[in-house]
Amino acid sequence: MPLALLALAIGAFGIGTTEFAVMGLLPDMAAGFGVSIPLAGYATTVYALGVVIGAPLMTALGTRFTRKQMLTLLMGLFIVGNLLTGLAPNFWIMLVGRIVAAFTHGAFFGIGALVAADLVAPQKRATAISLMFSGLTIANVVGVPVGTMLSQQSGWRTTFYAITALGVIGLLGIVKLIPAHQAKAASPIGKELAVFRNPQVGLAMLMTILGFGGVFAAVTYLASMMTEVTGFAPSSVIWLTAIFGLGMVGGNLVSGRFTDRAMMPMLYVSLTGLALSLAAFNFTAHNKIAATVTIALIGIFGFATVPPLQKRVMDQAAAAPTLASAGNIAAFNFGNALAAWLGGLVISAGLGYTAPNWVGALMTVAALGVAIFASLLERRQSDRSQVVTAGGPGLVADEPVAAGQR
Repeated sequence: MPLALLALAIGAFGIGTTEFAVMGLLPDMAAGFGVSIPLAGYATTVYALGVVIGAPLMTALGTRFTRKQMLTLLMGLFIVGNLLTGLAPNFWIMLVGRIVAAFTHGAFFGIGALVAADLVAPQKRATAISLMFSGLTIANVVGVPVGTMLSQQSGWRTTFYAITALGVIGLLGIVKLIPAHQAKAASPIGKELAVFRNPQVGLAMLMTILGFGGVFAAVTYLASMMTEVTGFAPSSVIWLTAIFGLGMVGGNLVSGRFTDRAMMPMLYVSLTGLALSLAAFNFTAHNKIAATVTIALIGIFGFATVPPLQKRVMDQAAAAPTLASAGNIAAFNFGNALAAWLGGLVISAGLGYTAPNWVGALMTVAALGVAIFASLLERRQSDRSQVVTAGGPGLVADEPVAAGQR
């Protein structure tokens, strides 16, 4: 695989660390600002909403720049946002910093996925995308546990200073390793918007919102669930998040290879496994060993959805994929925000720290239903197209053909 994929993975590692680190920092951030756990969960919610808004906005603004230039500018903004988060004097300014950092997320992964796919042969596109996203998953094995440890030893602000340093490394990697001949500009904005007329693009994004969003219903409140329900010590959250991250790495890489062979079957398997794992977490959360295994399974199946979901959108919007690709990253994070918000609601309603797992399971089942519907619709449209192509627009499929016309 090209070395340029390493540059994308480095940037993804920094972004993944700032996105997921909050799940291990949440109790410390809540205590530091003197707010409740559900309110502190807004650090996840506003980040996800920032991605939703920032992805199409930054991508649209970036149509005047090459893809390499946009990736460079986005990493610069990422550095500013995380530094502001770490320096924030109060809870609300901290949220502003999270939003600034989030504005880079969707466009970076959307544009980065296109660059990664262009670096390899067509039959290896999903594998290349999964390798770029491996930076995001490895962040959960290394970045998030280290961030949690830094928070517990030196305060949560230290974690965001370290993330800022990661952003600087990512910026240097992009400048040095992304080749100039891959620095293509996006299509005109009108052409980019036109692909959204295809209903399959919208259905693919809905799968993303409901499917991957289910993961965040559980993991946003993972630290509180493990300490309050399972009985783990706060220090155990470090290695529990690492186990979740290892599951993510494995699920992402394996899925990338199978997605290149059979995209929709891979999506069905990953969504089914994720729904079952989230439902089981309601019961396994009361046992330390069972909870640990379930956390790994949620990581495996959760990120096994990413390559097929991203490739599905890119394939359906192949004529002008930049905005759709970034938009699907926004969809990932809209689902994250929705799930985190719903999870906070059920906790605030007094249903307990395991209740968000049911929210996630139901969202994932809904995503599986959308995936099946989209596949059936696509097959029906394909059958109609074949009939028209074979017999002309006036031919009816069930009408007998005269012998002389055969």
